[in-house]
Amino acid sequence: MVQRHSRYEKARIIGARALQIAYGAPLLVETSTTEPILIAAEEYDADVLPFTIRRDDRAGGDRE
Repeated sequence: MVQRHSRYEKARIIGARALQIAYGAPLLVETSTTEPILIAAEEYDADVLPFTIRRDDRAGGDRE
C-alpha cells in the first residue's frame, strides 16, 4: 500500500533522511549521486524509507 504524504510531510521526511545520510548512514538505494538531499529524494521515490507518519485524527484542531 502506497501512502500519500503532504508536501510538508515529504519535505520533513527527505530532510531528516538527508541529515542521516550526511552523517554517514548507509544508503538504501544504488545511486551515482553524492548529494545527500538528492539521495534522500531517490530513496523516497523508491519507497524504501522506514519512516512512519502519525497524523492527528481531529480535523481542524479547535474547530467544532
